Amino acid sequence: MSRSLLTVKGLRAGYGQIEALHGVDLTVCEGEAVTIIGANGAGKTTLLRTIAGLLRPRAGQVWLGDKQLTGRPAEVCVREGVCLVPEGRQVFAELSVHDNLLLGAFHRRREDLTGDFAKVYELFPRLSDRRGQLAGTLSGGEQQMLAIGRGLLSQPRMLLLDEPSLGLAPIAVREVSDQLVTLVAQGMTVLLVEQNARAALRVATRGYVLAQGEVVADGPTTALMEDPRVRSAYLGGTAGPGTGM
Repeated sequence: MSRSLLTVKGLRAGYGQIEALHGVDLTVCEGEAVTIIGANGAGKTTLLRTIAGLLRPRAGQVWLGDKQLTGRPAEVCVREGVCLVPEGRQVFAELSVHDNLLLGAFHRRREDLTGDFAKVYELFPRLSDRRGQLAGTLSGGEQQMLAIGRGLLSQPRMLLLDEPSLGLAPIAVREVSDQLVTLVAQGMTVLLVEQNARAALRVATRGYVLAQGEVVADGPTTALMEDPRVRSAYLGGTAGPGTGM
């Protein structure tokens, strides 16, 4: 079995006097895709931001392999191999596709990037066709591909994705999901946060359900899809009495 790459223990974090995470534990093994599903306000984005160093935890630990990243600033986390692709894509609209990708490699030497650009353009052929086009003129799906590609240029060991299907048409959701499946098959380790549970459970092999800042269920995605509580809350199924999540 692959060894754990990301380990989160007893993580507590929040904003001001509001605590959004109440002792979250999770692990992601090398080469694994894991999803965090939950409703708005469950603490999903807070969890990713804390792992990525954008939010300082109040308690708990974050490990990447044998290196502790707890409370380290975001630029250190990036250099160690943690990359967050944020919610809403956040591409630079007035820059070209190529220049947006280049910004993902701010900490790397340009002479080392040729092969990585080729891999991104192979994974996302549409970006290759539009490499000189302004990012603001791309479709929503293409902008999401660009945001993921920009993250890959940082040469991550651990890729964090926050709501990659948000605001996309169904056909674009499917396309982005297919490319994430390919990326994982190539060996990338992914922690994926999604409200679109069906898209998330299609990409990942294991998942955690977060509710009000706590993990309330976890396991293989096949088992989660059959859990009546998960089906009722996130997949539009029907749960039996007493199974509310």
